Amino acid sequence: MAALHQKVEYLDVLTKTGEKTGISKPRGDVHRDGDYHRAVYVWIYAESTQELLLQRRADCKDSWPGQWDASSAGHISAGDSSLVSAMRELQEELGITLPKDAFELIFSFLQECVINDGTFINNEYDDVYLVTTIDPIPLDAFTFQESEVSAVKYIPYHEYRSLLAKEDPNYVPYDVNSLYGQIFDIIEKRYKESVESRSLALQKQLSRYAHVSLSAEITGLNDADKKALALIIKAAKIMDRIFYLQVWYSNPSLRDWLREHAGESQLDKLKWSYYQINKSPWSCLDENEAFLTTADSAVKLLPEATKSVTGWKGLQYRTAFPIIKPPGANFYPPDMDKMEFSLWKDSLPEDQKKEAMGFFNVIKRHSESELDIPISQNRSTPNSSCDLYIVPYCQEYNSLLSEAAKLLHEAGDLTSSLSLRIFLHSKADAFLSNDYYDSDIAWMELDSKLDVTIGPYETYEDALFGYKATFEAFIGVRDDEATAQVKLFGDHLQVLEKNLPMDNVYKSEDVTAAPIRVIRVLYNSGDVKGPQTVAFNLPNDESIVKDRGTSMVMLKNVSEAKFKLILQPIADACITKELREFVDFESFFTHTICHECCHGIGPHTITLPNGKKSTVRLELQELHSALEEAKADIVGLWALKFLIGEGLLPKSLVRSMYVSFLAGCFRSVRFGLEEAHGKGQALQFNYMFEKGAFVLQPDETFSIDFDKVEDVVERLSREILTVQARGDKDGARTLLKKYGVMTPPLQRALQKLETIQVPVDIVPEFPVADQILRESR
Repeated sequence: MAALHQKVEYLDVLTKTGEKTGISKPRGDVHRDGDYHRAVYVWIYAESTQELLLQRRADCKDSWPGQWDASSAGHISAGDSSLVSAMRELQEELGITLPKDAFELIFSFLQECVINDGTFINNEYDDVYLVTTIDPIPLDAFTFQESEVSAVKYIPYHEYRSLLAKEDPNYVPYDVNSLYGQIFDIIEKRYKESVESRSLALQKQLSRYAHVSLSAEITGLNDADKKALALIIKAAKIMDRIFYLQVWYSNPSLRDWLREHAGESQLDKLKWSYYQINKSPWSCLDENEAFLTTADSAVKLLPEATKSVTGWKGLQYRTAFPIIKPPGANFYPPDMDKMEFSLWKDSLPEDQKKEAMGFFNVIKRHSESELDIPISQNRSTPNSSCDLYIVPYCQEYNSLLSEAAKLLHEAGDLTSSLSLRIFLHSKADAFLSNDYYDSDIAWMELDSKLDVTIGPYETYEDALFGYKATFEAFIGVRDDEATAQVKLFGDHLQVLEKNLPMDNVYKSEDVTAAPIRVIRVLYNSGDVKGPQTVAFNLPNDESIVKDRGTSMVMLKNVSEAKFKLILQPIADACITKELREFVDFESFFTHTICHECCHGIGPHTITLPNGKKSTVRLELQELHSALEEAKADIVGLWALKFLIGEGLLPKSLVRSMYVSFLAGCFRSVRFGLEEAHGKGQALQFNYMFEKGAFVLQPDETFSIDFDKVEDVVERLSREILTVQARGDKDGARTLLKKYGVMTPPLQRALQKLETIQVPVDIVPEFPVADQILRESR
């Protein structure tokens, strides 16, 4: 990259493993000294001709002058980010201005070589981006940066691979058998796979879900509440639209494209069907493996991406998404790593530092919106100012949240329930103020036949830190009889806390009773994808948990469907014959209640060994969700045995709860080990199997050693609770690394369930909600 206006370009110096050292040096010094640094490569691929665009490097370049190379490439200057550098290089070198949704990060590789008689040492970590256009860009549309590029041409990708393999001297050398050769393999697989094989694969993935009609009796609602319900369902649909955007920035355009083209072929129909379940191109049940590629994505036209050419309507490209699901979803810049976030966060005042780690905002880059600034402006010196900044949800999703708030206010004006009216109005206000405290308190105090949960709550989608909350909605009708029956559990949380199997110093003295509401769900939306939840315990905001505790909502009709269609067949296949009679719905549902109760006890706000106050979520970061699910599960099992011992539950439940729990292990692990519940369940099963509480029989069914299981449950509960209480991230990582994995016993059980085609989960259909919306038009 030639320095503009003769200014020196600085590069960040990296360690040999690719981490920033905090040192920046002039570009020439970096290559003289062989320092590790970063760069970007951008390839433009034309679908219709199966060609890659190459540029011929200018004759004045100090490395590989006059040779053909990638479409665009350049160093990442000190303080700059990968994606912004890729966008900028394409703009500078070829005069092509594209938005970030055109760039697909396909892989990164390390390039180590020495040229120019040893005077140029290139130790470079390269991020490789692919831009997919429908047709080749006319050669007259390019504007060259003459100090970098002397010509461009298109070449069939297989021909280019052949030239590199032959080490043609006209082309910058790359080893096609190394990581760099992935570019050709990716294109080959993406465009050569047959329609038949893709259709069969999608049919197999879809077959793992059982379609279930979920309904609720609404005859007990008066006319005003029914009108309010229609408005609430419309607001819930907006939660879906926000969630699609939270997953990935090009996800909404992919959704619209797949829906629009679903009727064109059987394959297109299958793509759309499976996408609707996952709400993204990544399969929840397959460790988030992509089942679509950018080749399946939406096409956009940009008439002004290049200079105009007579008779050409402009550049058409496919909106991109990466093969590997981004851990930070769309909450953070796609090229931001943990180190960059931490350095920025630590530089902030305390109030802003807390906000950066808060639930209800996204983190963005100034530089993404500054690409139109003249590139000569302060480009060549190290960037001392920080690129990241905070945007609250009420700004980021303003138009959608304003629409949802209007609907909730209208519904609040109509409903006859005072507590529901207060909740709807306060939640509508929160959407626009970004202050959710009062609305979460109002949700906890909700006492209405029509039960509504709506807003940003869970943090599973933020796999980078577990900080950011996704939007969701659950609407149902309260089951008054079942709600009365489960009051026992919420009323005994302080007793359970006092007796938890962990050191007394970690226990809380002020756990409040947790209200539990049992509902029959009639609609859900937003962050409800892949496996369906059977219950939830909210809010997750530690300040509210500390002040007021939590509330639980049990989705009884979802639990009934899962027990009948999934857990019972799993028990018949995987549990030894003499124990199968102990698998019953009462035990399954009761443990689910205890699981949710146990989210509300144990460590939340903690004191670290150095005396600093913190929370389990902030200390364990991306490990928190899986360990918290494991905690709620295993401590829930401990809590059931404790309540039985206190005479609050019947002794007849003992065997049933352990056997139903064992069957449930196989159900949850099938969600995948990238999913918090699945990973947490694998941890529990493998621990209990190792300690002899679960036993594999010769016929490959499983039984329980009832003499050991109680002690093992208590030991694992103590281990997890102590890790949380100490904010011990290394301890959490050790537990999950050792036990949260796919082991041979688990694998055998899962293969058996796949062979007999037991569904993994359900796909709900909501006939009552559909009818209500039709009647409201």
